[in-house]
Amino acid sequence: MLYRWGERYRAISLNAEVMSFFKGRENYSVDDKGRVAIPAKMRKSMSPEAADTFVVTRGPDEDPCIYVYPLDEWKKMEAQLAGLNQYNGRDLFFVRTLLYWADELALDKQHRVMIPKALLEFAKIDKNALIIGAMDHIEIWNPEIFDSYLNKRDESYADVAERVMGGRLL
Repeated sequence: MLYRWGERYRAISLNAEVMSFFKGRENYSVDDKGRVAIPAKMRKSMSPEAADTFVVTRGPDEDPCIYVYPLDEWKKMEAQLAGLNQYNGRDLFFVRTLLYWADELALDKQHRVMIPKALLEFAKIDKNALIIGAMDHIEIWNPEIFDSYLNKRDESYADVAERVMGGRLL
């Protein structure tokens, strides 16, 4: 069937899956109650299905950080978790640890989320936070720990990019 450009584009966009995609970085302060603002450019990247709600949990790295998933992206994670074998020790440990730290949060009127104290302590975040976009989620780091993470790499960014992208253009 032939479509005029506008009709074809509309048909394609209606069938496309809406997905949050976060990129960039911002430095923000954390108040005494553990509230941190979600940057405007990252809020704009959220799909409407997230309903201004996030799930926070610990990151899986050795370097401590906080993962912040919009609710719609977290639902995708839950579907993946449901597919794991609960009788496999490694799978069970991963699920238990991830969910142990998980908490659902809503944006307040100032576009902040209140990070649980235990997560802030885990990530060693006090007054300052580095917020980075990481595709389907946001990461919150202690800026000094993130700098250390970047500086302790054995390979240069160029070498890693070549290995990961395998000759594909960036």
